[in-house]
Amino acid sequence: MKYKTLGKSEIKVSEIGFGAWTIGLDWWGKKIEEDEAKRMLKKAYDVGINFFETADMYGKGISEKMIGEVFKGMRKEVVISTKYGYDFSNVEQIGHTELPQSFEPEFTRKALNASLERLQTDYLDIYGMHNPKLNHIRNNVTFELYDKLIQEGKIKTTQVALGPAIGWTQEGSEAMDKKNVAAIQTVYNILEQTPGNELIVKAEKQNVGILVRVPDASGILTGKVKAETVIPSNDHRKDRKQEWRQEALRKVEQLRPIAERNGLSIIEFAIKFILSKKSMASVLPTVVSVEEIESFASISDGKYLNSSDMKEIDDLYNTWPSYELKTSEVN
Repeated sequence: MKYKTLGKSEIKVSEIGFGAWTIGLDWWGKKIEEDEAKRMLKKAYDVGINFFETADMYGKGISEKMIGEVFKGMRKEVVISTKYGYDFSNVEQIGHTELPQSFEPEFTRKALNASLERLQTDYLDIYGMHNPKLNHIRNNVTFELYDKLIQEGKIKTTQVALGPAIGWTQEGSEAMDKKNVAAIQTVYNILEQTPGNELIVKAEKQNVGILVRVPDASGILTGKVKAETVIPSNDHRKDRKQEWRQEALRKVEQLRPIAERNGLSIIEFAIKFILSKKSMASVLPTVVSVEEIESFASISDGKYLNSSDMKEIDDLYNTWPSYELKTSEVN
């Protein structure tokens, strides 16, 4: 496992991280029981993953609690990142509908203290805004509070996680201008490089690390999802319509010759593509088993794609049609 410094922070994170949403929610076609989830966390640590990224709303704290229990007494050996912003206290979480949001100081402190308790720690390496909108990014009161929390030793640095869907370019760009934002988290994969490529350019200038989720394009790049795959209504991938999947699979076939001449499977190739780009700090694959953790971890071996392959991928990507990006509604 290789490690990178997270942007302007001094925090070293593993190139492959553990995105802990799958152990708190059953939004990926599989309900992971607690015993298995804890085995996954332990296996991740055993194969060199030190970066564990979660959120308070993942199972209303379930994900955080398991991380806290598994790594109790090992605090300095792991990097813990959690996110907040959704007020799920008095709301039933139904499907993937967004819940009410707040990043005001009182709510922030309350959410942070609850996360610290569940994670059994007195500080967080990274504290993040979970899918903020542009008005949240422009509220300096929130970022002034983060400065205070860093001074108090409650957190080391902050990230802004863009979402829930792909897009939020302006939100990401403006977030990188904030003093203590060391990372931006975004959807990025070899098939969906917009707006990631634009964010990468600014991240290099601002010394901000990029955290990548959905690197497998919702299962297309792992081979789990085909054009004809029937996706259950409670599966997060249900929004990937059959037409999108068909087009994505055609793109995969265009990329396959480059992967094969490098002796790589499509998913190995796709992850190495991400890791070969500057400012990429850690990739958070969607994992639902111990075996998948081992497989993804093995990709971080210090061998990256050469510049000619990267140019060929870029040239190919530029021939593909653009797609809709989400953004905040600004009044």
